[in-house]
Amino acid sequence: MIFQDATISEIDQVLQESWKAFQVYRKTTLKQRADLMRAIAAELEATGNQLIQVAMQETNLPEARLKNERARTMFQLTSYAAACEAGHWLEARIDTAVPAESQPDLRKMQVAIGPVVVFGASNFPFAYSTAGGDTASALAAGCPVIVKAHPAHAETSEIVAKAIAKAVQKTGLPKGVFAHVHGSSTEVGKALVTHPQTRAVGFTGSLGGGKALFDWANQRKEPIPVFAEMGSINPVFLLPGKVRAAAGELAAQLAGSITLGTGQFCTNPGLILGVAGADLDSFVRELGAAIEKTTPGTMLHPGIAKAYTEKRQSALSQDHVETVAIAATAPRENQGVPTVATASAEAFFKNPLLHQEVFGPYSLVIQCPDVATLVKAAQHLEGQLTASLMATDEDLAQHGALVDAAQEICGRLILNGVPTGVRVSLSQQHGGPFPATTDSRFTSVGADAIKRWVRPLAYQSWIDAALPDALKNSNPLGIWRMINNELTQAEVKS
Repeated sequence: MIFQDATISEIDQVLQESWKAFQVYRKTTLKQRADLMRAIAAELEATGNQLIQVAMQETNLPEARLKNERARTMFQLTSYAAACEAGHWLEARIDTAVPAESQPDLRKMQVAIGPVVVFGASNFPFAYSTAGGDTASALAAGCPVIVKAHPAHAETSEIVAKAIAKAVQKTGLPKGVFAHVHGSSTEVGKALVTHPQTRAVGFTGSLGGGKALFDWANQRKEPIPVFAEMGSINPVFLLPGKVRAAAGELAAQLAGSITLGTGQFCTNPGLILGVAGADLDSFVRELGAAIEKTTPGTMLHPGIAKAYTEKRQSALSQDHVETVAIAATAPRENQGVPTVATASAEAFFKNPLLHQEVFGPYSLVIQCPDVATLVKAAQHLEGQLTASLMATDEDLAQHGALVDAAQEICGRLILNGVPTGVRVSLSQQHGGPFPATTDSRFTSVGADAIKRWVRPLAYQSWIDAALPDALKNSNPLGIWRMINNELTQAEVKS
């Protein structure tokens, strides 16, 4: 099925309708927003097998993976709905007047910023696309959403968009609360980002794509925030004691993570760093043996397969890079060949290309002469979504400098685990220093993602009846609030 790119006129109409809907939606109750999100989850489930089959055809992802991803997407919607109603993200603050000191009554809360443009991700047709985390969290915040479908799974996106539209209608909300457009050209993306009614952007994809959106947003007369996740090589640091004790176990663990989903996860461990010697040699042999036994998988679409083939070949052709192992089974068309290579720390420091993501089942092992060089490598790396330390308790006690260096470059610091597998919970941080994301202060996974789409607003000396419910004396929402520096659900005493 072929979908036409939205015209500039159509984009303008969509954004005008979205802005009009914002004037209504921003004033909805938390329950109304939560009801919408739960209704979307129900409609998503009601798409049944049709959605799964279409997604399978467009993405080459297996049925089980897509069913699990749809379930995750529904969980995101319902869990963010619960968080929306709980109201913690509102960060309600009340400092009552102190007449004797001429101090006025001040009350502050987070308010919705306006229409949010969401760009669907290629590797997650459900969880990071049309009804994904960006959409769910923006709706929870009180912001209308305009989704640009990813061209690689346009029909899948269309089906999900119709399900969302049906939920909007069933809950009695304005049509403009959600809109869906198609576009494979950069002109469509630029028009969405630069439209004067757009107030924020959510993106998951490549560094080039995210940086372009970020630049357009900042070139506007009124710059707007862009929350872009742009890739990561998720370094894994192997400390000597752990490698000595569990080389084979680590190799099996990492081989599974490298090749999971044909390596098409933003948290794929694309870089492994250890101290050169017999123990690391044993790990590399075991890792290579595991990779050789792995069967190549079909990638999401021909464009990603082509990019993987080219970047993999470029990485392997660099000076002082040696191929450790490739999958023994020959790949078919559009399949990614699982591959592990190795290089010295010296080569890594001299060649910035070795820091770049190879999106697919590929990882590079860097051999360092000592732990001090591991620390230097961590300090040399760009921002990442995750960093992992494979370490014994003694390793951690002896090498605190590496722990400190690793936490400086990531949003999630993992001990003795792999980065793939992102739990959807309030404690999750899915975001890291640039270039992993454009703003490391926020997460795109977990209910704290709502905070991307709001801004603080203080009310000074307002009468109680005219205040938002979150700030009224009686606390009609029953939420937790900070009143005169005390966290409480109590009413404000007259």
